[in-house]
Amino acid sequence: MLVVYFSSATENTRRFVDKLGLPSARIPLRKNDEPLIVNEPYVLVCPTYGGGASVSRENSRPVPGQVIRFLNNEHNRGLIRAVISGGNSNFGADFGKAGDVISAKCKVPYVYRFELLGTDEDVKICREGLLANATALGLEAAA
Repeated sequence: MLVVYFSSATENTRRFVDKLGLPSARIPLRKNDEPLIVNEPYVLVCPTYGGGASVSRENSRPVPGQVIRFLNNEHNRGLIRAVISGGNSNFGADFGKAGDVISAKCKVPYVYRFELLGTDEDVKICREGLLANATALGLEAAA
């Protein structure tokens, strides 16, 4: 089972993914870095940017530009099977909003949301859920 993720310079998402203990690949942080091309079905883990738009009524772009570029590649987009999103509960209704956006646009299930770098319980629930539902999600199960 492949976990594809984007993590900003804070590394919160990377720390969460590392704790999952599953094979992973990182979407590059910088535009000049070699783009990531995947060749197997994957679950995407993505942080949420610009939270609080529903409160401030200002436009926000919850999905990081790097993730948009990755998913704009039709080959990569065709292999996504589920999405998990990180965020900050201080964003209220926009907590984990990137997952809502990606789920709707890519027509895949939004299977979990976690705050900042996630708790040990988040990691346990997420890992067990992915492994237990790998076949239903179209992902190869890993030990």
